[in-house]
Amino acid sequence: MSILLDTQIFLWYISRDSRLSVSILQAIRDPANTVFVSVVVIWEAIIKYQLGKLPLPQPPHLYLPEQRKLHQMASLPVDEACVVQLGKLPSVHRDPFDRLIICQAIEYNLTLATADDAMKQYPVKLLL
Repeated sequence: MSILLDTQIFLWYISRDSRLSVSILQAIRDPANTVFVSVVVIWEAIIKYQLGKLPLPQPPHLYLPEQRKLHQMASLPVDEACVVQLGKLPSVHRDPFDRLIICQAIEYNLTLATADDAMKQYPVKLLL
């Protein structure tokens, strides 16, 4: 399975947060799965850090890519094909970061790992 982590799931995973579901944790750790972290996740986390809403042990521009690599997760860029998907999405979720991540999951046929129930309203495979 190819899995795309949303921001919350990536942060919970790297911080060993107990709120991470067992099913998502097992899927991330399964060597048969390929796990992706979108550049959108890094972008959102950096903004939250700069706003004082996300404490991290190191500056995010160093810490987040380092953690992604440490956990052998692939980086997923944003391209035009993903952005074009935005025009096809229903206006359910107002968060632009989440909407872009949904578009990436749709465009690349990835299973989205999330704890956000609002994601159920989109035509995307979910891992909850």
